[in-house]
Amino acid sequence: MAECCNGGTKLLYACSGACDLGNASDLAARKLMKDGYAKMTCVAAVAAGLPAFVESAKGATAIAIDGCGMLCAKKILENAGANPASYALTDFGYVKGQTPVTDALVNDIARRIVQ
Repeated sequence: MAECCNGGTKLLYACSGACDLGNASDLAARKLMKDGYAKMTCVAAVAAGLPAFVESAKGATAIAIDGCGMLCAKKILENAGANPASYALTDFGYVKGQTPVTDALVNDIARRIVQ
């Protein structure tokens, strides 16, 4: 994975947590990847310290999409030495545990991140 990122690649890291907003974070990252905005990769592999994933995170434009203000994906990337752009869905006004995950929600999150 390290060989893919010579500083110009954008990589998405979604928290993918257990709550509704974690699910929405994952789906929004997948939509952004499908739309060609960035590549999605594994934040768990970065947390596990797998060298290729850590080096990719440090060598790319890392984008953390977190469901809530705990900012787990952002903190994992920072602990690995990356400096990610960070988005928390709660900062967009969504409420953890009270936000149904719909296509409209995923589209709105993706739109906000691209802007």
